[in-house]
Amino acid sequence: MLVCLRYLAKGDFQSECGDIHGISQPTVSRIIHRVVSALDLRLQNIQFPTSEHEIVKTKTQFYRLASFPGVIGAIDGTLIPILAPKEDEYVYICRKGYHALNVQGVVDSALRFTNMVCKWPGSVHDSFIFNNSRLREVLEGLGNCWLVGDSGYPLKSYLMTPKLHPQTEAEERYNKAHGQTRVVVERAFGVLKSRFRCLHKTGGCLPFSPEKCIKVVSVAMKLHNMCIERKVPLVTPGGDIVDINSEEDTVCLGQDRDGTLQRERLVHLFV
Repeated sequence: MLVCLRYLAKGDFQSECGDIHGISQPTVSRIIHRVVSALDLRLQNIQFPTSEHEIVKTKTQFYRLASFPGVIGAIDGTLIPILAPKEDEYVYICRKGYHALNVQGVVDSALRFTNMVCKWPGSVHDSFIFNNSRLREVLEGLGNCWLVGDSGYPLKSYLMTPKLHPQTEAEERYNKAHGQTRVVVERAFGVLKSRFRCLHKTGGCLPFSPEKCIKVVSVAMKLHNMCIERKVPLVTPGGDIVDINSEEDTVCLGQDRDGTLQRERLVHLFV
């Protein structure tokens, strides 16, 4: 367990981890895969709010951040660097030029992950991941609540995005409240990668097959939730990581009439 946790927290070379614990690099690799597989099955602490009580509680906690009503989660994607796969290598090259997984995460106001999708290559756009996720179907069935996401996501009645060209004070205030609410997901990814450097480029890259990398990311996110629930302090000698992987420079043109009307109703609240 300690060997696996050390690798997750530090990343870099498995041989270094093996030298510290007096074991070989192949043994370190086997330990990581066995422990990660066991933890992935054991930990089931990423759950999206669906009951009335959970939804009201989540909305209230988000509202306290910037007075933005109806929010049950902040959504974004982040890039996790991985070793170039042997098959379909090119589809894993992300917009920043390295091989990666594009991981979708939804967090609550306390930076806990409530939903994740970790299976798509780095070249896949955030909006495509969301549109092909089960979460979209869940949100369509809830009503009167929404996620907040950047302009890389489609505007829907259940997913609010910022106004690209605000022209009134109300739209400016809407954008400000939206940004102050949505920033929690960027902070969550930053804390995740600060705790588990194997997920950040400062820790190298995940040197496994995409399938095994997916398990590592999943376990790291579950351990992140456990740390928050147990109030484990974040100790980062190298400094906090700021995760800026948003797609705000890429505008998603997908939007529908219901989403536009819902956003206008929210903008009116900031008059």
